Amino acid sequence: MRFGWLSSLPLNTAKLVGKHAWLSVLLWLATMAPARAALELRVAIEEDTSQVLVGSSTAATVRTASGETLGEIAGMNGFEARLQGGGIVLSDGSGDRWQNTALWIEPSGENGLVWIGDKWYRGRVLLVPSSGGLTAVNYVDLEHYLYSVLGSEMSPSWPLEALKAQAVAARSYALYQRKTAGNTVFDVGDTQSWQVYEGVSKEAPSTVAAVSGTAGQVLTYNGQIIEAVFHSSSGGYTANVEDVWSEPRQYLRAVQDFDNIPENKNAQWEVAFSDAELGNLISGVGTVLDIAPVRQTPEGRMVSVRVRGTGGERTLSGSALRQALGLKSTRFSVAAGSDRTKAASGSVFVFRGGGWGHGIGMSQWGAYNLAKQGKDYQTILSHYYQNTLLSAIKVE
Repeated sequence: MRFGWLSSLPLNTAKLVGKHAWLSVLLWLATMAPARAALELRVAIEEDTSQVLVGSSTAATVRTASGETLGEIAGMNGFEARLQGGGIVLSDGSGDRWQNTALWIEPSGENGLVWIGDKWYRGRVLLVPSSGGLTAVNYVDLEHYLYSVLGSEMSPSWPLEALKAQAVAARSYALYQRKTAGNTVFDVGDTQSWQVYEGVSKEAPSTVAAVSGTAGQVLTYNGQIIEAVFHSSSGGYTANVEDVWSEPRQYLRAVQDFDNIPENKNAQWEVAFSDAELGNLISGVGTVLDIAPVRQTPEGRMVSVRVRGTGGERTLSGSALRQALGLKSTRFSVAAGSDRTKAASGSVFVFRGGGWGHGIGMSQWGAYNLAKQGKDYQTILSHYYQNTLLSAIKVE
């Protein structure tokens, strides 16, 4: 059997205007794509998997790792890629079609797309063996990659200057990771631990405009592209990087945020736990009796916390406690409180905090508010990334 693309498309695509809806999407992509940029990024879409569905929106060429042409696949048809005998096998309903140590699938036409797993992507795909199975790597223009990252990380409906600030931060972050964390197979991944990249479904005219309006621009410090981390919201003040992670950076300094606005539902938050609940979430202390700060930053972010219980005492980092309890940030205070639904089980601890995320670098909600106030993206970036310069990348 063949893997039918119309039935395999994401549900939101299938619900558009009938079976020809995707042709309209392809037409829109063709009109929105500017001239091809010079820097290709390698993004791991599926890593160490047993198999993955692949294909192309247009006729595509299948090549070996060395570039030898093996054949062609028709547009809008799917194939199964799997690891076999130390190489990659590409199969359809009639059986195994091609096998090699690694396989390329390269769509024809300037606006051909590749299907990887369950999404459409610009560029081409390389299928390679990996330690846990196979890895599918999307080779894509850096600028085209950013069209999707913006829509994945920030709402396309936000002000254009906020989107432009996000574009420069995301471009800088991707190139920093490419240099410091990439490997021989890929430069970056596609998850939140890198930055979210979900293919063309997250693109919009506004994200294309923001990327095109900042094409090739990155943030630098001492002549090097910076690690331009960002987060949703800080709760009023961002963090010095060394208070959350380890190594100080002169461009990741605590600054006033502008995220406390009605649209931001996470500017301030509150959550309560019973003493027994906390004991289940924090190992080694039993039923919790007391939680006290050991060290806080001047901005109110917890660096370390002492938890005392019936079964022992532990000192945790603010980040570790945040992770254990599922808190939105480390900018919180904790006190005994009242919650009728929890009080029957014992004492109640109420955590009151602000922001969502690690609090380092650019606050996205702060960027939103500054853009709404009429600030341009250069002003937004210079506020959240202190001591940096806006520079143009050079592809060598």
